[in-house]
Amino acid sequence: MYTLSSKLRLFSIILVVIGAIGLATGFLSAPSTIEEVKEMMAHDAHGGHGDAHAENGGHAQNAHGTETHGKEDTHGGDAHYEHVLHQLQNKPWAALYVAAFFFFMIALGVLAFYAIQFAAQSGWSPVLFRVMEAITAYLVPGGIILFVILALSGLHVNHLFVWADPGVVDPDSDKFDALINGKSGWLNGTGFIIRAIIFLGGWFLYRHFAVKYSRLQDEDATGNKWYKKSFKISAAFLVFFIYTESMASWDWIMSFDPHWFSTLFGWYVFASLFVSGITTIALITIYLKSKGYLEFVNNSHIHDLAKFMFGISIFWTYLWFSQFMLIWYSNIPEEVTYFITRIEDYRLPFFGMLVMNFIFPVLVLMNSDYKRINWFVVMAGIIILCGHYIDVYNMIMPATVGASWFIGISEISAVLLFLGLFLFIVFNALTKAPLLAKGNPYIEESKHFHY
Repeated sequence: MYTLSSKLRLFSIILVVIGAIGLATGFLSAPSTIEEVKEMMAHDAHGGHGDAHAENGGHAQNAHGTETHGKEDTHGGDAHYEHVLHQLQNKPWAALYVAAFFFFMIALGVLAFYAIQFAAQSGWSPVLFRVMEAITAYLVPGGIILFVILALSGLHVNHLFVWADPGVVDPDSDKFDALINGKSGWLNGTGFIIRAIIFLGGWFLYRHFAVKYSRLQDEDATGNKWYKKSFKISAAFLVFFIYTESMASWDWIMSFDPHWFSTLFGWYVFASLFVSGITTIALITIYLKSKGYLEFVNNSHIHDLAKFMFGISIFWTYLWFSQFMLIWYSNIPEEVTYFITRIEDYRLPFFGMLVMNFIFPVLVLMNSDYKRINWFVVMAGIIILCGHYIDVYNMIMPATVGASWFIGISEISAVLLFLGLFLFIVFNALTKAPLLAKGNPYIEESKHFHY
């Protein structure tokens, strides 16, 4: 049985406290009036640092992925400043959302991987099931936090989702956007919240019963009744998951840019959350082994996890290139706007993400021997996780803060807050059950697995 060390508990709590204080500071320091924005921009201009804000006028229509803001300068001298005000007010909200979604998607990716192991009746992975179950323990608290942010955004408490502004679907408003109005049957606050409840509720239910059946199987010495039930619900869940994950990616990320869409987007987000989840399994497994736990996990298990890290990184790159190449080649204005904004205003994180998510894993994990070296896998895993955090950042920030982005106290604090919460929940969950799923019918095969 794993015991949560006082040092790790204290470390995670400190991260949460520092993150919460930093985020509160970010929210309190955000400008609240146009006059404050004017003063900030005037100060930046005099200090020679006005380039970032000056670009907002040129990229106004890209900041929310719509043409709505591209028309604002004709409606008065303060329209541009109001737009920048919304961007700066969005910054702490967007930082909070990016971190909340990133850590939630790790747990969701692990849940999908866990279900696949049962549906495939995998023989190599049961020794890792307790680690997977512990990581998915974050799904419920992380999902509730994400739902609250989504609900507030869908009700237009903030300006993250431009479609949530009642003015863009009101023909009498100067903000009216015909394209968004045409999508209002799907993009509306009520439907947005109801769909989120359905998605999260289905994922929560599967996790609850999967873990419950896993524990009951440990206690059942008469047969594989509970394993068979796990197999059935896992197969059903995977069908539910592939539909709901795609729709959630449309709602929770792609709708930040409501003028743009990609038919590959659901798969693209899936690849990101899947490789992030598998990488986290590898990192936590290696950490536990370094502390003397999981003695039944051998280098062949780590090797297989590293193979998945390598393979899904290639799959993610294939989807990224397919999406980018088709949009670049067709050169349709309403499509290329998405990438122009990111390449011009987010050049470093945009291209840096490609290096971290594709080039680095390929060079490091291609060699089979390196997949068995724990510190090598840890190094690659940290880079991959950082790369996919930046990927989420690139998907969300250009549509919410535009060219007003920078890595500041809000972004760093949000990561620390959710990292601390994630570590506390996951490692606390590890203490709730033995680290070996002894009742699984494939456990002996898994313990003696060698490749």
